[in-house]
Amino acid sequence: MSEREAPQPLPAGDVAAPPAYEDEKPARQLSGWVGYVVAAGCVLLGLSAVYQVFFPLAQGNQFALILFLAAVLPLTLLCYRSGLSLPSRWRSSEPKDRPDNPTPLDWVLAVVALAACLYPVLPFQIGDGGGGFDEFLGRQGTPGMIDVLVGTIVLLLVLEACRRTTGVALPIVCLLALGYAYYGGYLPQSAAIAHAGVDWDQIVSSSFLQSTGLYGVPLDVAATYIVLFTIYGAVLDASGASRFFINLSFAAFRRSRAAPGRTVTLAGFLLGSVSGSGTATAVSLGSVCWPILRKAGYPKENAGGMLAAAGIGAILSPPTLGAAAFIIAEYLGVSYLTVLVWAVAPTLLYYLGILLAVEIDARRYGTREVDVATGSAWRLLGRFGYHLASLVLIVVLLAMDVSAVRAVVYATAAAIVLSYLDREHRITPARLYAALATGVRGVLSVAAVCAAAGVVAAMITRTGLGLQLNSILVNAARSIAENPTAVLILTAIFAALAVSVLGLAVPVTASFVIAWVIIGPALQDLGVAAPAVAMFVFYFAVLSEVTPPTALASVAASAITGGRVIATMMQACKYALPAFLVPFAFVLTENGRGLIGLRSFTDAVWTTAVVALAVAALAVLTGGWMIRRAGWPERVLCAPAAALLLYLQPVTIAVGVGLLGLAVAVHLILNRIRPGVDEPLSAIPDT
Repeated sequence: MSEREAPQPLPAGDVAAPPAYEDEKPARQLSGWVGYVVAAGCVLLGLSAVYQVFFPLAQGNQFALILFLAAVLPLTLLCYRSGLSLPSRWRSSEPKDRPDNPTPLDWVLAVVALAACLYPVLPFQIGDGGGGFDEFLGRQGTPGMIDVLVGTIVLLLVLEACRRTTGVALPIVCLLALGYAYYGGYLPQSAAIAHAGVDWDQIVSSSFLQSTGLYGVPLDVAATYIVLFTIYGAVLDASGASRFFINLSFAAFRRSRAAPGRTVTLAGFLLGSVSGSGTATAVSLGSVCWPILRKAGYPKENAGGMLAAAGIGAILSPPTLGAAAFIIAEYLGVSYLTVLVWAVAPTLLYYLGILLAVEIDARRYGTREVDVATGSAWRLLGRFGYHLASLVLIVVLLAMDVSAVRAVVYATAAAIVLSYLDREHRITPARLYAALATGVRGVLSVAAVCAAAGVVAAMITRTGLGLQLNSILVNAARSIAENPTAVLILTAIFAALAVSVLGLAVPVTASFVIAWVIIGPALQDLGVAAPAVAMFVFYFAVLSEVTPPTALASVAASAITGGRVIATMMQACKYALPAFLVPFAFVLTENGRGLIGLRSFTDAVWTTAVVALAVAALAVLTGGWMIRRAGWPERVLCAPAAALLLYLQPVTIAVGVGLLGLAVAVHLILNRIRPGVDEPLSAIPDT
């Protein structure tokens, strides 16, 4: 029996509460004059970011970052709730039907944040030897009393902004880093992580006066790449691209029992270019696709896991990737196009794993066809395919050696012009204003996270903790094995576990920044190329978003489907399993570097093909299906086959292919004597 269900269009975006660029707490629904003031501030910040692409400030990069933080920090404190109970005399006097407007305390904190952040560029700075930005820079390393006081206030307000937007985990990590820097001298000198200790004025100097800490690479990336790409995503969404991407996905896979799952996979990839957030993509997909998945017969937890995995893939996928990808480009001094090239093969392998799992689950659960009324895919492409033009334009401009920030500005302009091909979604001045406000509001939490992550990274570098932990990590591997290959494998495993655990507590961007300064040197010291290490850390930072117990994408998906949270997380892990193992391929062997384009094109092709076999073996292992339902003998054989194929050495590849062939042979033999192998795992009632 088939059903007809038309997918509903996605909302064009809400200025009052934009979708998050990175996982964050819900923002306030501002109303009245407060909403207008905040929207105007966001628009001015967005226009300033665009202006500086073509006309950089003469005072230098740190001056621009000071102004950027002075804008985003007060806006963040106004846009996000404190979550703290206040005495009644301090509470807002707004009517009860407008509970989201800032409280008087929020306004006080916002004003203090504005003044404190602007202090370095004020023409007068009391008590510290004169004013002006040049005088401020001249006190680097020897901050005055007022410098220390103001820097401390800014640090505390940044931590408060992080607490409001992402929870207490990152502020705690930041406080631990600051505490370690200050009290490290009190640790026993025999301790591996002991150091001489850093005075508080030097901590403030590193975090507030110098071009590290608050004004380091993470905030620089937020102020340039991230804000511009988020604006681009908001404009693309307002032009109707989100609805087109989902409708196109439904039209491409119209009549098969696996079509709903394939649709979720394709739509997740396409929507990622708009949202830039795994959780936001999962929510957008779920609101439209869950009714279709339910009619097809997918269990709630299985559907939620599929939505979460497809959403997280948005952070891993070109052409926009996630925020940490821009930081990779800055840290390694390469173009953003280079990072996109590194991500191509791993992205293809990630979605291959999801598609194989989709095909298996369609057979395991006996899903049904669902006829979705969307019209012809070719007709949709002919009418609305222009939405893809700006995405292609970004890649073309990057290939022409245009900077990423200019490329995205030109792509945004192209999206605005092309929107006039659709009368319903034309980007009029009013819609452009709303899109700018929405886009900049979406980057507020990311800016706070980047500022805090920069402080943590600065403390790790200043105290030498990164080198010490690097030594501890490698020595732990050497205490278990002496063989260099075994040491590298164990170090990579320990590194993956460390990044995954760190990612449970802090957002992806902060997780990458912290892990890069701690774990990156350990793998590089063992001979792994810096690009491979960066992509390895990046992938595991992202994949912490689907692992229990804090997988936000899975939590959001389970809220939509009504499934059990932990069971949904486990299903998401099943879909994302290949992405957990593929990064090992490009750090363990030289051949593996071909997966991220560090070797010849031929190497990239054959390594991708071999790892695709490994992904197929993993799909059989987790899904329990090959040609028909697979038993434990076949699945047990597929586990070592996948591991050996991922090592990408001639001997291991030959043995892995042999084990996989043996698994197929065993499967064919056993299925002749096993009854009912084609029946679904559970009968699904017709609806």
